[in-house]
Amino acid sequence: MQGKIYFASDFHFGIPDAESSLEREKKLVRWLEEVRKDAAEIYLMGDLFDFWFEYQTVIPKGFTRFLGKLAEITDSGIPVHLFRGNHDIWAFHYLQKEIGLVLHRDPEIREWNGMRFYLAHGDGLGNGDRGYKFLKKVFEFPFNQWLYRWLHPDIGSAMGLYFSRKSKYAHIAQEKKDANSINIPTERLYEYSWQVLKKDPDIRFFIFGHHHLPTHKKIGETAEFFLIGDWITHFSYVVFDGKEAELRYYS
Repeated sequence: MQGKIYFASDFHFGIPDAESSLEREKKLVRWLEEVRKDAAEIYLMGDLFDFWFEYQTVIPKGFTRFLGKLAEITDSGIPVHLFRGNHDIWAFHYLQKEIGLVLHRDPEIREWNGMRFYLAHGDGLGNGDRGYKFLKKVFEFPFNQWLYRWLHPDIGSAMGLYFSRKSKYAHIAQEKKDANSINIPTERLYEYSWQVLKKDPDIRFFIFGHHHLPTHKKIGETAEFFLIGDWITHFSYVVFDGKEAELRYYS
């Protein structure tokens, strides 16, 4: 393996307002420019935007610095992957064709230097959370996506942004509270990882987004469990240098 593997997640661009979202976007662009110098691959583990819907010929406006930097990186030959999250569940072909991202829709196992990684955004995994799992099926149903496309883009985007700005993470960004203050069921993903590990004991690292709380725990005798965190309050990421994975913070 030549170079490092970088993982980042949960940017939620668009909340709580355009101005503060732009500040965080510029900060992420600086980080991308820095890590591209020694990156073999970059993994974005979901929820890039707080609302994203691709019409046949229209996408939400904004985020030009971020999308432009991603296109620049992929054009240079560095693969950039996106594991779709629950907020970018409606990312279809634009990010792949125009920006060059490699889209992933389900958890995957990758291997670097003989070490196996289990990668996923993390939403809907594990036991419980049946309400969300039902809603996810509703949002992923092709007929429902087709119906939404019949809304004028100004209406569809306005609706999506309205509900986004009512979300708990929008309030965190607006009031600058720590996401640690939210009761997040991180143990659900930890227990899920245990179940996966029993079936595949050779997995060395579990890496998830979704829960916004930067976490690094041992799991079993040799495996490690990571929640990447977010770019709302933590500005955290995970890097693998070929031997070890480490949770870091960008300032």
